[in-house]
Amino acid sequence: MSSRSRKARGGWRVARGDRRAGLTPAVELAVLALPALALLAVTAPWRVASLTPLAPVSVAQAAVVRDHATPHPPPATRALRVCADPNNLPFSNERGEGFENRLAELVAREMGRRVEYTWWAQRRGFWRNTIKAGRCDVVVGLPSGYGPALTTRPYYRSTYVFVTRRGARPPVRSFDDAALRTARVGVQLIGDDYANTPPVAALARRGIVDNVRGYMIYGDYRTPSPPSAIVAAVARREVDVAVAWGPLAGYFARRQRVPLDVVPVSPASDGAAVPFTFDIAMGVRKSDAALRDTLDAILTRRHAAVARILDAYGVPRVGMDSNRVTADAR
Repeated sequence: MSSRSRKARGGWRVARGDRRAGLTPAVELAVLALPALALLAVTAPWRVASLTPLAPVSVAQAAVVRDHATPHPPPATRALRVCADPNNLPFSNERGEGFENRLAELVAREMGRRVEYTWWAQRRGFWRNTIKAGRCDVVVGLPSGYGPALTTRPYYRSTYVFVTRRGARPPVRSFDDAALRTARVGVQLIGDDYANTPPVAALARRGIVDNVRGYMIYGDYRTPSPPSAIVAAVARREVDVAVAWGPLAGYFARRQRVPLDVVPVSPASDGAAVPFTFDIAMGVRKSDAALRDTLDAILTRRHAAVARILDAYGVPRVGMDSNRVTADAR
């Protein structure tokens, strides 16, 4: 049986025989599942040849589209047209329960407008089918400097974190922690083209593969907030430690029945090529400099209100002026 076809019950697993293949840069930029995780394939993607899909994942293949705005509204519209994912807490959902929903509402109020959504699953093709197609004007969560967009100054910087059950073991803080070689480690995976997240790259570089279990960022789109499965896996003892994007981990760790610790990955990068912290901004089309400047001014003026929203959702922040890190989930 090929080393690239070993089954992993309930998920994906690193294939042992390919660990020597190492890492090569991904050549394609794509916006993927999570607004804040989009940066993983957009600004600094990695291809890890030692990862391969081993079990079918039930995913809604077609993007979810429910336009509440016309592609080309009249100039007199009083709506702030926002494109967002309808099933992606803590970022957004169609019930307006995510922190990006609240940020959109904050910005719209400051502009004297209402929010008008176009819903589209945020994965490959998101930008092309929303902003570029003229269906909306703003995406609330994008990596700062995302190529196809004109982005605001970042309104927060977050980090990957280690998630563990409180008291089960000393909290893991570094990929060089010896505990990672024997613990069951959960990681977030993107897709079957080997473009994967920075923690996957960091573990593979250290030869930590046999004890790693993957959880798809896309997950099963028929379930609420499918990327949350990796945090729930720690609470259920499916894995001993998970490495997840901070905003996702901070939010869902608070909602588990057992106390979880959420600790930022340290140091902030694995050498020059694999960062673990990223700046997040709002994005508009490149021809909308005036709108970008308006958003920038609002985010600066209402900085304290933005921080309160992020705090309410348990978003870990590092650096910038807040220097905040949520290191304790409960």
